[in-house]
Amino acid sequence: MNAAVRYFSRSGNTKAVAEAVAKAAGTEAVSVDAANAALTESVDVLFVGGALYAYGIDKHLKGYLESLDPALVRKAAVFSTSWVSRHAIDLIKNALVEKGIPVADGALYFRGHPSDAQLQSAADFVRGLS
Repeated sequence: MNAAVRYFSRSGNTKAVAEAVAKAAGTEAVSVDAANAALTESVDVLFVGGALYAYGIDKHLKGYLESLDPALVRKAAVFSTSWVSRHAIDLIKNALVEKGIPVADGALYFRGHPSDAQLQSAADFVRGLS
């Protein structure tokens, strides 16, 4: 499976999950505001993560999702952390669908700071998409 992991994290919780997902997928987790965040080759699965901030997703993540080229993404999978709710998952999925990118049914979500056991479960999430 050729995969990419992109995320935006303010507190570090989503970053921790992104790194666990990337490790399981055999790739690198890249923040959407990094210089190398743009996809330059097609991927089988794009793992996208973010959290809920003031009832929406961060403008960096929103802009990244708007910039995606659907021709480069066969399928996307979503993950999120939040202290409030899972709503970021729906917002990210909706943005991907609007771009014409198919999205996996399931999602990975942790409330607050993920535990070591939760981070280890990220590998199951990745395996479920291969």
